[in-house]
Amino acid sequence: MTAAAASRVAAFLGYGVGKTLAKLRANLLARLPLRRETGAVTSRYGVRMRANWQDRTFRYCYYATYGRALSDYLAAQDRAFVFVDIGANQGLYSLLAAQNPRCAAAIAFEPVAATFALLRDNIALNGLEATVRPVHAAVSLQSGNARIATDRAHSGTASLRGAAPADGEDIRILGISGVDTLIDGTLNGGKGPLIVKIDVEGHEEAVIEALMASAHLGRIAAIFYEIDERWTDAAAIARRLDSAGFDRLTRFGIGRHYDVLAERGDWGPARE
Repeated sequence: MTAAAASRVAAFLGYGVGKTLAKLRANLLARLPLRRETGAVTSRYGVRMRANWQDRTFRYCYYATYGRALSDYLAAQDRAFVFVDIGANQGLYSLLAAQNPRCAAAIAFEPVAATFALLRDNIALNGLEATVRPVHAAVSLQSGNARIATDRAHSGTASLRGAAPADGEDIRILGISGVDTLIDGTLNGGKGPLIVKIDVEGHEEAVIEALMASAHLGRIAAIFYEIDERWTDAAAIARRLDSAGFDRLTRFGIGRHYDVLAERGDWGPARE
């Protein structure tokens, strides 16, 4: 087995197993009568966040259960880049990207009102208002409105997938032309290529199709996205990305639910 192949196997197994065990640990700790900090707390990822212990997604951010694949990737960037966070939730990855001095700007899209309020709080807590721009909207091909399913106990499961839920909320959707305008207007489009993160609970195919129609497609160097094979066609996404020149796909995790890093050409942190 080559070194590259061994590295891919390690990423495939280690990330998935480690992430699963970390989530089990976080959920176990949530059941214990622990004395927890209130107000602002420091996540195991090293960013400040507004405490929101009843939310499983916050606990995963706090205990660093999402693994280190994307956080390490962002920290390792040694060239100027702009981060586009689609499905930012409380802003973990936008905050991590903005901590890298090479990050010219970050645009964080979050459509759910209560979660968006936490996103704005967390940007301020880290003093990153000049770098991270929060946008109260979801992203798709066309602008409009929709109803999203929400879960106060797990904000990261908010989803546009399926029928409009009675217990959800109405949200704004920003089409790709609007996204392009925001990129153009953020630090004059920022410096360097775009790194995009997508976590939209079943809306990934629509978001990726929107990115393929973006005026900035040629600037997108990497896309880190989530796959759940119960409702997402992983092979169709891979084919679409390959047709756009994303010729290196690295899978992180095992089973039906995992993450993928798609890169174009030789982009990425400097390699020996």
